[in-house]
Parts: sequence; structure tokens; C-alpha cells
Amino acid sequence: MGLMGRTVAGLAAGRRITDFIGLGVIAKTFPIGKVHEVLAASGKTSIRQRDLPAHVVVYYVIALALFMNASCKEVLRCMLEGVQWLSGPGAALKVAGKSGISQARTRLGFEAVQRLHDAMVQPIATRGTKGAWFGAWRLVSLDGSTFDVADDPALEAAFGRPGAGHGESAFPQVRFVSLVENGTHVLFGTKMAGCTTSEIALTKEVLPALRQGMLCLADRNFFGYAMWTQASATGADLLWRIKQNARLKDEQRLPDGSYLSHIYPSETDRRRKTKGVAVRVIDYRLDGVEGAEPIYRLATTVLDHAKAGAEDLAALYHERWEIETALGELKTHLRGAKIVLRSKTPDLVRQEVFGLLMAHFAIRGLMHEAALQADEDPDRLSFLHAVRVIRRKLPAFGAIPPSASSRPA
Repeated sequence: MGLMGRTVAGLAAGRRITDFIGLGVIAKTFPIGKVHEVLAASGKTSIRQRDLPAHVVVYYVIALALFMNASCKEVLRCMLEGVQWLSGPGAALKVAGKSGISQARTRLGFEAVQRLHDAMVQPIATRGTKGAWFGAWRLVSLDGSTFDVADDPALEAAFGRPGAGHGESAFPQVRFVSLVENGTHVLFGTKMAGCTTSEIALTKEVLPALRQGMLCLADRNFFGYAMWTQASATGADLLWRIKQNARLKDEQRLPDGSYLSHIYPSETDRRRKTKGVAVRVIDYRLDGVEGAEPIYRLATTVLDHAKAGAEDLAALYHERWEIETALGELKTHLRGAKIVLRSKTPDLVRQEVFGLLMAHFAIRGLMHEAALQADEDPDRLSFLHAVRVIRRKLPAFGAIPPSASSRPA
């Protein structure tokens, strides 16, 4: 199905963008000086004064994300009524029509918006941010998702259409992969591509956003020798779930029930014990947690159990679900459930996605300030009480047997 059956919602009478989040918050998060800087670097500074100069369009793209179900013109009208300072002293900006708005967005393109995103959207937690730290480590998680885009031949050619249970999906999709700062839900390091690009391939472009001092959590779909070594080369520490049948020999049992092992790029290297990378493995189960799997297995770069015990790391891994919450905020609460991105060209789709990400960042920054003032941590869920680290009876037995018969401690 296409978009013909969808109605465009307007804003209720008297409602303004400042009723939800003031443009001042967006301008504070993305200062006008930085906007001009990225426009100049991208060659997008308006040469002559237009009805919608480039710097105004940048703010407009971010504002669009706050009203996904309102018309483009209505969002622009609400934005311009309270922000005459954008046009300079004494100038008046008139509300352009749909065609004028589309032309202004097309002139801007997506590169300048992406530059602004990459320069400004970064982790924001301070040492006082509750839920953002595990010891000295800043907690981040890795995951990906998709956005539906308009049912248009140009967008399908650019981004592809995923397969579905009964034929193809109703809409083409753009795929993105992000890191999230667990304590603030800030999504950063985001890269996007068409849905025909695999999540793993896109993840390789995201990993350079990791930094020393971070502890990155990721699901088992990301684990592999090449991905692991690329991620750990950034200086960040890793705590990734791995498949139960992964061949990891118990080489040294540690007092907390975890053990040291090595991963290899190939079976030949495993036999020859060449190119091995040391990892620490934690097998555990969750007692009394509805829907829990029989056994979980983690690998970590933190080899010293004295720095981070097995039970603590096993409980910590479940903080990875913070990225699911952040993606839900972006896709449902901000974008709106079942709402398709409004842009009709590939470049404007990319521009719109970065606008969404920057609007989410501005909102999350405001919430972070409020949380610091209230000394609150919204995340109160802990799995520590449910973790039971599995200590094997036979230390030389490297893999969990199919029956999962190992006994808990």
C-alpha cells in the first residue's frame, strides 16, 4: 500500500512548537555558530538571501521531527512565529509553500545536516549521571533498526524493500545502526544505509565511535572474530553475548566461575593456536525471571575478575535493553507509531533521519539536565539477584553440552 490513504494531521489551534520543546532548546543544543560552520564546510551557506536561508532550514529539519504527523507548512509556520532572530535583525521570514520548502531542503541536502549530527551528537553523561557508569566505565550499547520510507520507486531503488512473510514489505526501508549511552539514552555514532545492506556491514562503520573508557554491550548477532578485534582496537572494553555453541576452551578457571579462553579467525588458526585473542567467558542463568533462556553466555575483554566479577557483569549485560528503549523513543514516541518518513527523495530521507536523531538528542539533553537536578535514575531494574554463574564440574569441557546440564553454583 502507498500513502494515498493517510491523512495529514494539523496542529491543534493555539499549539506551538514551544508547547513541547522550545526551539531555544534545539538552538542551545546546536548553536547557530556551529550551524554556520558546518554549512560553510559543506559549501551550503546561502549566497543570496532566500525566503528560507540554509541555517533556517537546518533548524526546520530538526523541528520537523517534533511534528511527524503535521504538514510541512504548518510546522514551518509555528517555528517562524517565535524565532524571528533566525533571519537577522529587522528581517521577516514568510512561510513558504510546500514546493518552496521542498526546494529549500533539496538545496541544503543531507551532508551538512550529517556533519552537524556527527560533530554534536555525543555522549553527555557526567560522573553524577546515575545509571551511566559501571565503575570507571561509561556504559554504551550497540544495536540497529529500520525506518519505513515512502512507497516510491526512487526510494525503493535507493534503499530496497525487505522481504516479508507474505511477499514483500509494504514500504521500502532505511537501515541504521547506533550506539546508545545507557544512562542518558543518547543515540550516537549512527550510520545508515538501505535495508539491503546488512546490519553487520553497517556496524563496522559505527565501531570507530567507541572510545577508551567505554564498556560496550552487544547481542550475540554481532559477535565474530573480525568484529570483536575491530571493536576492541578502539580501546573500549566489550561485554557481548555469544552463542551457546561457540567453541571456547576453558583454559583457566577463575575464582568467580568465569574462565579465560581464546577466539581465532579460522579453524586452522585454532588448531595451530595462532592469531588467538584472549577473552573471558561467563556462563550463567537467570533464576525466577519469566521468559529467561536456559543459559546465557558472555565474552568480555575485561580479563581480570577482580576488576569486574562474573555476577556483576552478567547482571550488567541486561542493561543492553536500554538501547531498545531509546530506539522505541525515536521510532514510536518521537516519529509516531506506523508513521512513514515524509521525504520523497533519497537525500531528503537521509536528511530527515539525521533531523530525527538530533531532535531526540536535544530532548534527551534536556531530560538529562532535569535528572541531574532531581538526582534521579529512571532505571531501577536489576538482574543481580537472579544471576547464577555456572561453574562447570569439568574445567576442560569447553562448550555447554546440548542438554545444558551444567549445574549452577
